[in-house]
Amino acid sequence: MLRVVNRVLLGLVGLALLCVGGGVLATGLGVSVPSWWPYTGRKDVLLSDADRDRWREQSWWWPVVIAVLAALVLLTLWWLLSQLRRARLAEVLVDTGDGEGALLRGRAMEDVLESEARSLDGVARARVRLTGRRTAPRARVRLLLEPHAAPGRALERLTTEAVAHARDSAGLAALPTEARLRAAKHRAQRVT
Repeated sequence: MLRVVNRVLLGLVGLALLCVGGGVLATGLGVSVPSWWPYTGRKDVLLSDADRDRWREQSWWWPVVIAVLAALVLLTLWWLLSQLRRARLAEVLVDTGDGEGALLRGRAMEDVLESEARSLDGVARARVRLTGRRTAPRARVRLLLEPHAAPGRALERLTTEAVAHARDSAGLAALPTEARLRAAKHRAQRVT
């Protein structure tokens, strides 16, 4: 859901910037623009002398404008960099032992590791995400533990069973794993 919202928002911002930029370019080239467009000719400016003079007496105005614009630039740069970062590992390179390699879909390995972690005693829900490089994947596991589960035992079984099986089946030398455990909230029930 978040990916869809992000892409729709990114598309709308891009479309708005394209329209505004096209309008400014058309005005600068002398092309006829609609009457509601704020710029009417080549010599038109964003802020006229009267507009700049009106705010000159306010000592806070220009520092605030510059700070807001700088924050906006930093926010859009952060957003752009977050778009370029891949959140999930698409494939894992599996050593087949004969000098060749095979590619395993990252989602397939995540699904298997997730289902095995979910089948452990005391685990109510499990989420797995693979990150890193395809030759050196890393796993991020989030477990929701049932109220009766012992966290130490669940973590031990996760590493010795689920993660070890995934590591061995993919032929990896190591599969560094970050596990986050959270306890399920026990709901009180009425006894009659």
